[in-house]
Amino acid sequence: MSSEVTLFVNPTAGRGRGAHAAQPAASALRAAGFSVRTVVGADAEDALARLTTAVREGTGAVVAVGGDGMVSLALQALAGTRVPLGVVAAGTGNDFARAMGLPVREPARAGRMAAEALKESRIREIDLGRVGAGWFGTVLCSGFDSRVNDRGNRMRLPAGRFKYDLAMIAELAAFRPFPYRITLDDGPVIETEAALVAVGNGSSYGGGMRICADAVPDDGLFDVTVVADCSRATLLTVFPQVYKGRHLSHPKVSVHRARKITLEAPGLTAYADGEPIGALPVTAECVPGAVRLLT
Repeated sequence: MSSEVTLFVNPTAGRGRGAHAAQPAASALRAAGFSVRTVVGADAEDALARLTTAVREGTGAVVAVGGDGMVSLALQALAGTRVPLGVVAAGTGNDFARAMGLPVREPARAGRMAAEALKESRIREIDLGRVGAGWFGTVLCSGFDSRVNDRGNRMRLPAGRFKYDLAMIAELAAFRPFPYRITLDDGPVIETEAALVAVGNGSSYGGGMRICADAVPDDGLFDVTVVADCSRATLLTVFPQVYKGRHLSHPKVSVHRARKITLEAPGLTAYADGEPIGALPVTAECVPGAVRLLT
């Protein structure tokens, strides 16, 4: 294995925490005897192209520094390869790191752990979700939560996460359940009204909302959480419980497990790892052992 480690950095993650996190992570890796090459792109497309080149040229590992968006970019380059992934979580949500039991906002510790894992070959093969040619590590969402994302992304002000709080209030005012057609594996089509459907390889999204609380990222299966048709009042009751995973016991919530799922519903966008995937219908497949994680 090459002694070079590629540090894949988003300097703007977490309102600038990514830039500050890169230095202690790099120092920890160099102290362990690794040479460090830093990759920073002009934009997401450029960053992915540069990382893909580094992987193709034979880097020993990739350590993503930033939030879930940066991890998601790294997965596009690493899925299906033998090059392991380390994570220095320095973003806003950090759901991938939380789900994998990795340090959050502790860059020096995360760098040391990645170096130790490389030296001791502590590698966990984890599943990824695949939609077309794209990959995701945490949750694919659709429905009420994706509508909130849509609205928040259109808002210029206020900055930060507060705009998504405002977007949620606006979507609640207009809320009605959506007519879904859900196909699990090769089973029959399930036609149902639902507030949202979340497909979890990992357990959480949105910075700790444990929508698929029992999801295990190396069991070869998605956890599919369906919040059935309900009133605004019920949705307001269910949502606060998501942070503790207690919503799963609510009578309006059901969980299914499947290797593949197709979601159809008019007027909805799917998001995965917080990034827009495209309009429904989408088909997601759980691919076992698709990436090698430094743990």
